[in-house]
Amino acid sequence: MATTVEREKPVPINMRVDTKKRSLIDAAVELLGTDRTSFILDAACQRAEEIIRDRQLYILSDDAFDRFEQALEADPVTANKCLQKLMSKPTRWS
Repeated sequence: MATTVEREKPVPINMRVDTKKRSLIDAAVELLGTDRTSFILDAACQRAEEIIRDRQLYILSDDAFDRFEQALEADPVTANKCLQKLMSKPTRWS
């Protein structure tokens, strides 16, 4: 039996911003070749996903938590030569 997927109708989100912020957004929009609405919606959704992901609760068994702690204590940065090389490079903004 075939099921039909009903699509929700888009709802408006209205906001007011100062000219400087709109100009900044428009400059990025122009560089990406997209439109302002898509840019703002993508940026807002990415940030929302980050916040939700950062607030996730991970429940581990005692054994899994012990392995996790051991991995942290093993100091993976000093054991990884590629990561050491990357971290030793100067940043572009410094």
